[in-house]
Amino acid sequence: MPFFFYKAKTIEGETESGAMEAKDEQVLARSLRKEGKFLVWSGTEKKRSKKNPLSFFKKISMLEKIMFTRNLGVMISAGVSLPKALDVLTAQAQLAKFKKIIQKIKEDVVKEESLSSSLKKHPVVFPSLFSNMILAGEESGSLVESLNVLTEQMEKQHDLKSKIKSALMYPIVIIVAMIGIGILMMVMVVPMIAETFEQLEVELPLATRGVMASGVLIANYWFLFLFFLLIFAFLMRFLLKREKGKIIKDKLFLKIPVVSNLIKKKNLAYICRTLGSLISSGVSLIKSLQLVSLSINNFFYKKAIEEAIEEVQKGTKLAESLEKHEYLFSSLVVQMIQVGEETGETASLLNKLAEFYEQETVNITKNLSTLIEPILMLIIGAAVGFFAISIIQPIYSMLETM
Repeated sequence: MPFFFYKAKTIEGETESGAMEAKDEQVLARSLRKEGKFLVWSGTEKKRSKKNPLSFFKKISMLEKIMFTRNLGVMISAGVSLPKALDVLTAQAQLAKFKKIIQKIKEDVVKEESLSSSLKKHPVVFPSLFSNMILAGEESGSLVESLNVLTEQMEKQHDLKSKIKSALMYPIVIIVAMIGIGILMMVMVVPMIAETFEQLEVELPLATRGVMASGVLIANYWFLFLFFLLIFAFLMRFLLKREKGKIIKDKLFLKIPVVSNLIKKKNLAYICRTLGSLISSGVSLIKSLQLVSLSINNFFYKKAIEEAIEEVQKGTKLAESLEKHEYLFSSLVVQMIQVGEETGETASLLNKLAEFYEQETVNITKNLSTLIEPILMLIIGAAVGFFAISIIQPIYSMLETM
């Protein structure tokens, strides 16, 4: 029988999600009605699965992992055995690469390996943060709860990234269009104008000669510019992978006035969300901090967390250890963690802090986008004005001579 995922309404009007085996949709609806629920939506793994011959070469997206985690939690809570649930998720996966990984995890589970240990064999797809939260759920007997926490965390991270990308999309499009139009002008228009001035033997001002020379150079030797651009991109990528290059980049971003605020809020949102999720899943504070330090990208926040781990291991409170890094951790974060440590509500307060800083990150990104727009207009206006003056000035000089 096919396996159905469904959404149903209870008599009280609440929406519930679940999974159930049934002959068809009508049988599923009747089964739910016996439980006092009314079917709203249903779908099988066959309907959701679409074959794509190129899918093996694609990167496994966050959405794929969210669907995997959410549906695994739903099926286990519905009483489906882990191997059967993984079988269904294998058929449901969109990418051939992901199908293969889930199938290997299922084979390990059948051999009586734990889910967490089988996930650890695929660190690129399921990082240590993921597998350790599953391990905590297995040890505490709350695997479904750990899966739900993981799903919520990934959804929040994906939502935040989507909002940031959406807010920055307009200025990025404008910048790309501006560069593209500028290159086309320099390659196609400027050489024609330069040739005309050369035939007329007009004496050109310095600015015009510079524009003409640049246009001719780009038109004739564009491949060299492309080559040097690729070399520059390769060198930048190489340097940023080195520790010194990463330190310089992170330090620079923390110094730029508007960008530094965005970087701080984004890192605080991630730290609070991840730490809160780990603690609420039953992971110890030390282990949670170690996992956060491994997963965070910013060098200075990573270093601060590593120092906090050493302090906490010596018996110092987390709030006190973070207070020493007031440039990175705001007084609000320190005070809320201090209250959480005193009341035993550290996880819930960290989650509230995460929501606050996630919203702050989105607001700053929108404001940054709004600030960039007039700056771009000024740059475009200045570039167009300079180009126009450089071209028109010798024409006026020629007309005066005539």
